[in-house]
This record gives sequence, C-alpha cells and structure tokens, in this order.
Amino acid sequence: MQFHSFIVGGLGPDWMWLQRYGWMGVDLFFVLSGFLIGGQVLRPLAQGVRPSLRTFYLKRAFRILPAFWVVLAVYLLWPEFREAPGIEPWWKFVLFIVNLDIDYTANAAFSHAWSLCVEEHFYLVFPMLALLLARRPSVLKFWGVCVAVLLGGIALRAGIWLHDATLQPSRNWFVEDIYYPTWNRLDGLLLGVMLAAWQAYRPAAWSRAAKYANLFALAGVLVLVLAFWLFRDRVGWLGNSIGWPVLSLALALLVFAGAQPHGVLGARALPGAGWIAAVSYSLYLVHKPIYALVQAHWGAVLAARGSVAWLVYGAVALAAAAVLHYLIERPCLRLRGRFLQHA
Repeated sequence: MQFHSFIVGGLGPDWMWLQRYGWMGVDLFFVLSGFLIGGQVLRPLAQGVRPSLRTFYLKRAFRILPAFWVVLAVYLLWPEFREAPGIEPWWKFVLFIVNLDIDYTANAAFSHAWSLCVEEHFYLVFPMLALLLARRPSVLKFWGVCVAVLLGGIALRAGIWLHDATLQPSRNWFVEDIYYPTWNRLDGLLLGVMLAAWQAYRPAAWSRAAKYANLFALAGVLVLVLAFWLFRDRVGWLGNSIGWPVLSLALALLVFAGAQPHGVLGARALPGAGWIAAVSYSLYLVHKPIYALVQAHWGAVLAARGSVAWLVYGAVALAAAAVLHYLIERPCLRLRGRFLQHA
C-alpha cells in the first residue's frame, strides 16, 4: 500500500524510503504463502497421507474467486473506479494470465492482479509437484529441485535484463518481462515451501532451531539490509539477478522467527493484526482504485496535508476492504465450510 501511494503523488520526501521499498511487501506475501500453503500439502505427505487435491482446490476457489470476480466486474462496468484509464481484456483476468501478457503502458488498471496470477499458478502446480516427488521421497531430489528453481531464476532474469535493457527501451520491459511473469517470481514461494518442508519433515530440527528465534530475526534484518543495497536501483541488473533470492532469504528468516512463540517477533500478537489479516485479501484487491477515487473527490483538499492525507487514504481503503470482506468474502467462506462438510 505504501508503494502504491505513487498513484496519489507519493508519501513525500520524509517517507520516500518507505514508498521506495514498499514493493517488497509482496515478496513477504509470497514467502508466507509458500510456508502456509506448502504446509497444508506437505504435512499430510510427511505422515504418509495423500492430501485431497479436490478439497485443496475447492478451498482455494471459495477463498479467492468470489471477491476477485466482484472487483473485476466493478473495474469493467465502472470506468471511474479504475486507477488508470486502460485495462486488459476480461478473459486475461479470468484465466489468470494478465501477468504473462500485459501492455502495462496502455493497460495499467487492476495490474496489481499480477501477484494473484502468480499465486494461482502456484496453487495449480505445487500440489501436483509435491505428490510427484513424494512417490519416491529423496533429500537429493528435493534439493535438486530447489537449486534448479533458484539458479534458473537468477539466470533467466539476468538474461532477460541484458537483452531488454539494450533492445527494448521503448516499452516498460522491466514490469512486463521481469517483475510480473510467474517464472521470475518463484524465489519467495520457494523459500516459503522450504520452510514448510523443514517443519513437516524435520520437526525435531525445527524445534531445536526455534530456541534461537531471535538470532534468526537478527539474521533476517541483516540480510534484508543487504537486499536493500542490492535493490538500491530497483530496475538494475544486480538486484534483478541475485537480489530476489537474497530478499526472499531475509524474509524467510523473519517468517521463521515470527512463527516461534518464544521469540521477540512471535511472543505477542499486535492489537488489530488479526482483523487486518482477515480483510487483507479484500484490501489487496481494492486499495489502488480506492486511492484513485479519494484523490478524484478529495485530492485538492488533501494535497500537502502529510500524515492527515496518509490517514484518510488508508482509512477509506480499509473501510472499502471491510465492506467487500463482510458482504462477499465472509459469506462465501461460510458457504465453503458447509459445502465441504457435506461433500
């Protein structure tokens, strides 16, 4: 949300660092998703139980699609809702391929759905890959896949950067060819899955490491500083070759530390964090168009108002997210529970 404040003119010079690195929040989301979704699939496999793919995909469908379809319909039927004039064809969103084939310069509206596309591709491929590897489980095969994904991503991004930086100056090649496509954004999901595999298959080692949660947190902060340095030029070659796995490692260390109840990060729940987590998907879907609507109606009043403007934009986005959550998400999640109970 801080990064997307560029839609309304940014956070100002005092908070520019937060806006500048705010895009890293989506990488934290990828690590968390790899850890949580990976755990749902790997824990049963570690116990010799085959998870139900039907149940897995039904849960994901009820969780993701209703709110997404509602917001997409609003984008398509109400042009004033959009944060940018142009939008990609509806079928690219429905098929979750908008991140693979987007004209970002002409069609930037609802472009933040790129990360949802990455998630959907992860949901589709990972369970089947996990089942395939679990047929004849092997530490060597597991590490082979992990290293192949890691090194393949570095090589692919570096090659695309070297090609496009010199031959594609007339279009937004960084977003279209490096930042959005799924095959370039697997590092965070990979590190999250590796955490889930560690917890599922080596619980004793996980428990021993949990005693050093604060050291993991400190290591995470130090590696994060390195990631900040690598991405000092966000579209530079260094960040977009090795920067992604370094950033993902930093966030994985912090996620591990936060998952432990005896460390500094995991010892206490932050007041209100549970509610924010509950509405976070709806907030992700609507915050950009809400920013644009607030600016269109109150932008002149909020201009140069600093923290007041920040609070207003954030509060209206949260209110819109709450409406979407309570009217669409929550009823569909209750329906999911009843459907699975009788399935």
